[in-house]
Amino acid sequence: MNEDAFNISLRGFLKKVGITSQREIEQSIRGALASGKLKGNEKLPVKMTLTIDGVGLSHVVEANINLE
Repeated sequence: MNEDAFNISLRGFLKKVGITSQREIEQSIRGALASGKLKGNEKLPVKMTLTIDGVGLSHVVEANINLE
């Protein structure tokens, strides 16, 4: 395995996940606030599942997003 290629590819994937996930979360929450679905003082549970079928990986990360 080429460690440098692996590292660059992995970092690129993680950067894409971080940027696109943040954008999607922000748009969803702002839309829910604008529509009145959220009040702005919520604590929202969030969960992300990372899977890599080729190696049998399934990793779940859970946290809360606090709006207040």
